[in-house]
Amino acid sequence: MIAIVGAGLGGLTLARVLHLHGIPATVFEADASPSARTQGGQLDMHEHNGQAALRAAGLYDEFRKHIHQGAEALRVVTPDATVLLDEPDDGTGSRPEILRGDLRRLLLDALPAGTVRWGHKVTAITPLGEGRHELTFATGSTVPTDLLVGADGAWSRVRPLVSAATPEYTGTAFVETYLYDVDDRHPATAKIVGPGALAATVPGKGIQAHREAGGVLHTYVALTKPREWFTDLTPARVAAEFDGWAPELTALITAGQTPPVTRLLHMLPVDHRWSRVPGVTLLGDAAHLMPPNGEGANLAMLDGADLAQAIASHPGDIEGALTAYETTMFPRSRSEAAEALDLFARLFGPDAPHGLIDFLTGAKTQP
Repeated sequence: MIAIVGAGLGGLTLARVLHLHGIPATVFEADASPSARTQGGQLDMHEHNGQAALRAAGLYDEFRKHIHQGAEALRVVTPDATVLLDEPDDGTGSRPEILRGDLRRLLLDALPAGTVRWGHKVTAITPLGEGRHELTFATGSTVPTDLLVGADGAWSRVRPLVSAATPEYTGTAFVETYLYDVDDRHPATAKIVGPGALAATVPGKGIQAHREAGGVLHTYVALTKPREWFTDLTPARVAAEFDGWAPELTALITAGQTPPVTRLLHMLPVDHRWSRVPGVTLLGDAAHLMPPNGEGANLAMLDGADLAQAIASHPGDIEGALTAYETTMFPRSRSEAAEALDLFARLFGPDAPHGLIDFLTGAKTQP
């Protein structure tokens, strides 16, 4: 049995591409159902990784039906709402946006019934020898595996089989808030954010927002603070960190229509890798957790597609397939993690926001 732990985008892409090659796999997911929890905000799918994975999964055309037109627009502003950079979405961009939930449903609907086993939280993994493992679930049931793939995110239960590395707090957290019906209820804020993404950052903190379908503004407030600072967080406490900022920006915090949710940002070492362990590998955040830079979901999906194609091209040779996959994945993830750190420094480091603008305008002029 090929057992995939985690029904995120990477694990589902792996299962889908394996299915297209006639190779069965089972996905074990701790959530009780596909709707057990919200799936996060909007994602931009990049040509060289996320879109390539969707093509490998035979879902690219269906994906195009769900993209949020106009959402590739980007605006950088100062704390007083002066616009420093305004890049419209002219329809020629290579990073179309889609809600994570819509993308996950697309993948789930493309799998045979029963591929995902919901309510299967892994509590123990026992090596059986010769690359085989036994999964034990919270229900008390067990299942043996011939190939075990950890697609279970930052706090992977599979990772300790191959690596002693654990995620470390970056020193920065995101606080998420939402505004709804923004054009009618919060017109000034809707206007400054515009049709796509907004970044208002200074050293050590910032307000980032993204317009989602249906008149929704999804906000990520970044603060560089000790983790203890975020205990018992309130909107007023967050807003106090932005005293004197333009009210149309701070409204993204003070007018939030959902309780603030803290996301402590963690990362694995930039050069995280492991020696080949028979019968087990990792993908996505389980393998290469990094600061958010718009690549996480894209990389997880490409990992899944690459691993599936490696398995299909090495019939009867699991170890050969895993070696081929990891040989490609390790240098790719190291490069992306280094770029993620660089972008994070441009967003919230001493040169913010000008380092970000230099990055964005430089990218526009690259050949």
